[in-house]
Amino acid sequence: MGDRSQSGAPILPAGGERLACRNVGENGSKTIGVDLGGTKMLVGVLDGTDVAWQRREASTGQTEEELVELLIREINLAREAHPEVAAVGLGIPATIDYELGIAVSAVNLPLADLAIRDRIEAEVELPVFVDNDGNVAALAEFMFGAAVGMPHTVMLTVGTGIGGGLILNGEVYRGSTGAGAELGHVVIQADGPPCQGNCPNHGCVESLASGTALGREGKAAAESSPDSALGQLLAEGRTVDGTAVTDAALAGDELAVSVFDLIGSRLGVACASLANIFQPNAIVVGGGVIRAGDLLLDPARREVRERALKPMNETPVLAATLGNDAGMIGAAALARVELGRRAPAARRES
Repeated sequence: MGDRSQSGAPILPAGGERLACRNVGENGSKTIGVDLGGTKMLVGVLDGTDVAWQRREASTGQTEEELVELLIREINLAREAHPEVAAVGLGIPATIDYELGIAVSAVNLPLADLAIRDRIEAEVELPVFVDNDGNVAALAEFMFGAAVGMPHTVMLTVGTGIGGGLILNGEVYRGSTGAGAELGHVVIQADGPPCQGNCPNHGCVESLASGTALGREGKAAAESSPDSALGQLLAEGRTVDGTAVTDAALAGDELAVSVFDLIGSRLGVACASLANIFQPNAIVVGGGVIRAGDLLLDPARREVRERALKPMNETPVLAATLGNDAGMIGAAALARVELGRRAPAARRES
């Protein structure tokens, strides 16, 4: 079962709300945000700078139809809690045709050529806006988090896979049809391992530096060092995954720290290329693996300093500040922004 929580105090900095208010539609600013991940779904209601309601559900082991039904059910629960919501935003780990609201292809979920916007709108009878999960996380950090005041921001979300989002000139950049900024599929090793899920490529940063890769490298390290903390976990029959490696590293286990140095270095190779291409104000790293903090980011920063051209080698690599809520907050913010864009058009037509 999912969990619900009410928020009595603002959890978002007021500086970001100033940016958001310029885009608030006439129907009000309370919107539903859904972050659909490879293993979980987080649904929340954004009210000004408050997350007024949220609920988490597992999303693994679902067929496409079951995922759609789960989305509809969770959105309706949020609407029951806050009937005055004005719109819904969806953040999905898939390539998206933004104008048509179609989930074209997903690496870690069973979604393909699904007209998800129209399907959800018909069921919940609210305006629905659909974007890639990396894009909405980038929007959240730009409006409310680590990238406030940074109109050129690269966002990487490191979890089961690696998502990406771009803020260029203060706007989300989506490419020609909305499927751009798949930054997790930047190749950092031409003859590297096959990428995971439905990606046909080899050597993507997702395959080498994601939470999945962290667990894989941690298990290999545990097998080769049975006397380490990770090796003892393995000997006890316990799972050595990304969470276990993170816990061990934060507790000071040298082997786990070395695994993070490897993963962070690989991430940094991709960051150096992204810094050279976009010369952003910052590269912001979020997702579940960021719980390790500087154990992940310091090796990435080192690679940027050593590999990127001047002055891009000075690009800050920052930890996201909104945690696991970034995708949900960004999806709700997307709905708020799009409502604001609709309002002037409606006034011109009337």
